[in-house]
Amino acid sequence: MSDEDAPGDSEVLVEAPSPVPGMLFIQVPEGKTVKNRIHFDWMPTERTRDEEVDRIIALGAKLYEDHRTAEGLGWVTLLDPEGNEFCVERSTAERGL
Repeated sequence: MSDEDAPGDSEVLVEAPSPVPGMLFIQVPEGKTVKNRIHFDWMPTERTRDEEVDRIIALGAKLYEDHRTAEGLGWVTLLDPEGNEFCVERSTAERGL
């Protein structure tokens, strides 16, 4: 089995050189109804996840779902001013990678 992406794959990762983020495309069964179909998962590099969430909310995003745990794991789903969802995850440094 190859890790190389091919036409028709249900998941495709487009990697970019650091510090540019990569993009993961995942095929979903449901069709587009109202929201945009692109969903970004952001891992900050200059701040912690929680600092980045606070910064983005101060810039106009709204908290949608908070999946942070008492152990420090999890992510936060936010809405941009147009209502599109995106997530903020722990940074690579916070993950200890």
